[in-house]
Amino acid sequence: MDSEFLMLLLKSIILGFSISAPVGPIGLLCIQRTLSQGKSAGFLTGFGAVTANIVYASIAVLGFSAVSSLLIQYEMLLKILGTIFLLYLGVKTFLKKVPNQAAQLAGESKLMMFFSTFFLMITNPVTILNFTAMFAGLGFGESQMSLQIGMYLISGVFIGATCWWMFLSIVVSLLTKSIQPHLATINKGAGIIIIGLALANILA
Repeated sequence: MDSEFLMLLLKSIILGFSISAPVGPIGLLCIQRTLSQGKSAGFLTGFGAVTANIVYASIAVLGFSAVSSLLIQYEMLLKILGTIFLLYLGVKTFLKKVPNQAAQLAGESKLMMFFSTFFLMITNPVTILNFTAMFAGLGFGESQMSLQIGMYLISGVFIGATCWWMFLSIVVSLLTKSIQPHLATINKGAGIIIIGLALANILA
């Protein structure tokens, strides 16, 4: 790997990390699920968002204009579906009871944790435009994009975003013992914030 492509990879890793780092509804779900069911639950929650982002980053890189146009055309419908699902997750988080140790083992399916955040992210097709703009900011418009460059960009975003969710779930899991007594309050607080974000999404 020459220095030019190494620098491109590093830039896209930083990009992937930075777009994941702001704590929104996905971050709140990651924290809440890590506290209640462990770091693997938190990581899979974040990884669902990573997977959706990679789908949209790939579309942006590979220039699937027909797919992009179709998704943007149905943006409002997808936004409504995503908002309804976000409201559902917010209410569910608010009402979630603090599990005892035995109940934790029979909790929510880890696979469903992954797909819940994948669905939330995939219902926001504007992400394609965001990635297109961000990649252009790195100096790669559609005309300058080659398959090799595109693969470096996608790989970097994947690595950076995955590192963030791994970091967040590990840090939160290390603090679980001190935070655990306040989990009921955290569940209610996270639920209210997620519901608020969903309502803000309706008004936006």
